[in-house]
Amino acid sequence: MTPIRLGLAGLGRAFTIMLPTLIGDPRVRMVAATDPRPDACRQFERDFGARTFASIEQLCADPAVDALYIATPHQLHAEHACLAARHGKHVLVEKPMALTIEECTAMISAARSAGTVLIVGHSHSFDLPILRARAIVAGGELGAVRMIHAMNYTDFMYRPRRPEELRTDEGGGVIFSQAAHQIDIVRLLGGGLVKSVRACTGNWDPARPTEGAYSALLLFENGACASATYSGYAHYDSDELMGWSGELGQQKNPTEYGAARKRLQGAATAAEEAALKAARNYGGSRYVPGPPASALAHQQFGHIVVSCEHGDIVPMPGAVQLYGDVERRVESLPAPAVPRAEVIDELVGAIVGRRAPVHGGEWARATTEVCLGLLASAREQRDITLHYQVGVSAE
Repeated sequence: MTPIRLGLAGLGRAFTIMLPTLIGDPRVRMVAATDPRPDACRQFERDFGARTFASIEQLCADPAVDALYIATPHQLHAEHACLAARHGKHVLVEKPMALTIEECTAMISAARSAGTVLIVGHSHSFDLPILRARAIVAGGELGAVRMIHAMNYTDFMYRPRRPEELRTDEGGGVIFSQAAHQIDIVRLLGGGLVKSVRACTGNWDPARPTEGAYSALLLFENGACASATYSGYAHYDSDELMGWSGELGQQKNPTEYGAARKRLQGAATAAEEAALKAARNYGGSRYVPGPPASALAHQQFGHIVVSCEHGDIVPMPGAVQLYGDVERRVESLPAPAVPRAEVIDELVGAIVGRRAPVHGGEWARATTEVCLGLLASAREQRDITLHYQVGVSAE
């Protein structure tokens, strides 16, 4: 097939993580980009012999671009996705889809009016172990899903941040950045249709004044329930339960405890912290490309157990473990040749194969609704009933 010609809106952290996929998958080709950091644009031009533009408007107007990968700050996703659709471009937009239901709906409407594809990701529900667990559920061999447990403890809150990343109303904190992963996984495994959510959130560090933790109970229309717990306060690391395989599939060194907090000690002000983040991103003075794909396991987002009528399913970085009524089985998964290739699978399937994507606009709006429900439930101390939920559109 002719590669899909991608324009990149934003060359920051999300792009840095996605870059091995975009380089390694021949079904896409990076042809243009825009970013407010000149150093990042210059490196993109050097690395890929591609164009860069001063604005996203110019990028969207480029007739050589088929689709945009939008990895701009969270609060700009809706504006940029709608702009791309108006120019007839397909869109792959990073999670979270947007910050309000109204913004999500506007993005869906813009893509529908333009006849373009809208996919939201990467979220970790694209990960092969999760997709395989979902396939086992859909196959019915263990019966219906009854309960899901999802838990992740990380150092998220102490990674270098720009000031707005510590303000909830601008998409900061763990709800928009991390619950968007965990809730997407839970919804995929549970069938998608969440009826209500009850949650509490943690905002425990005055120097990082946004939500750094949450615990939530989700009830599904089919009678299943799910518990979702996350902490980004850099104490316990739940990658210990995943064989010290990190979120991106890299092998971690458990002796490097406290590394995130130590890195922040050199940043005395918000401006210095933002500069530290920029330096570590693509084009920055401290940018280091990630390890080769051959050194990576599948990506993961914490410990997950799917309890069905006749057994439990536990996705792991290299396998899916099944605990049935009479036997335990381990299904090994091939190592990823290209990390996150599942994202490109879905993008190509939607654009070239004209198949409805699993992670389309309506699906991502439903995940955003649950995330907003977490915030509302914690604030109002009550169950939040949901209205925009959709089931899994493809198996």
